[in-house]
Amino acid sequence: MLKPMAWLGGVLLIGAMSISMASMAIAHDVQTDAMRIAHPFATPTPPSAVNGAAYVDITALSDPVTLVGASSPVSSNVELHEMQMDGDMMQMRHVEEIRIEAGETYTMRPGGGFHLMLIGLTEPLKEGEQFPLTLTFAEQGDVDIEVWIQSAQEGSKAADGHHHH
Repeated sequence: MLKPMAWLGGVLLIGAMSISMASMAIAHDVQTDAMRIAHPFATPTPPSAVNGAAYVDITALSDPVTLVGASSPVSSNVELHEMQMDGDMMQMRHVEEIRIEAGETYTMRPGGGFHLMLIGLTEPLKEGEQFPLTLTFAEQGDVDIEVWIQSAQEGSKAADGHHHH
């Protein structure tokens, strides 16, 4: 039979774990006067990977915003990249900027379109962890965000759900 204090400690531990796990599934965002950045996430990488990818949804609230760069301590460089099909071959290219018009949301997802390429990872991206990322905008300067490392499916689902709040 469990002693009352041991039982209470177990209940509190389970409750804290449930809250922690629930918060992992909830989308997160950052908002400034000019924009909203919804649920930044990155996908896990294999242990030997030298590059990774991060995704953000950016809504320009009242004026256009232009993403011109990014940086993070988890990689030596972060570039804005676009993936597109060229015939039956997927091609990736570096772009100088991503412009979001006023009132529009630009959505980044794994599998195509734009993403943030994390070049020269300092360590593998592990599911369940987080890392800081600084986005640089032509009009507003730097915006610091926290990127959650999640499976492509989980991160995309959480980001998609965040647009309904």
